[in-house]
Amino acid sequence: MTAAIDERTGSGVAGSSLEIVRDGVGHDGRVDAQVTATPPAQQELPSLVFPSGLPGFSEARQFALVRLDDAGTAYSLRSLEHEDLRFVVMPPGLFFPDYAPEIDDEAAAELGLERAEDALVLLVVTPGESVDKATVNLMAPVVINLRTNQAAQVVLTGSDLPLRAPLA
Repeated sequence: MTAAIDERTGSGVAGSSLEIVRDGVGHDGRVDAQVTATPPAQQELPSLVFPSGLPGFSEARQFALVRLDDAGTAYSLRSLEHEDLRFVVMPPGLFFPDYAPEIDDEAAAELGLERAEDALVLLVVTPGESVDKATVNLMAPVVINLRTNQAAQVVLTGSDLPLRAPLA
């Protein structure tokens, strides 16, 4: 089964998402990737499990997805095991409306994906000095099974998509 993902929402279902807790925006209006707020009443963040870890961070397997802005354009994927490990991620639709990755059978099976509607796709952002200098990795999106919260960074084999696509 090859799963094709909807390019507008990053998912097979419009508006589907994980329950996400808002983090914050810096005083200068830029997204603040530093998590500084304590969740109300020690609210537990939904945990995502990366069974194989992330490339280069195989020991980090438990992550939380935290919304960084009201529009839902940027999120912090932060490790629950390593306090200083976090990545900025975003749904592809705003900047890459035609992005529709095909997840191979092996990756879909590893995540337990049976239907495209169960997948949420996020792109890893490499921040730049400004938004127009930021890039995203189109070759290896983060794919989350919305039913199980299993996740992986999936390398799209046989694709010529860039590792560093500019946002601007």
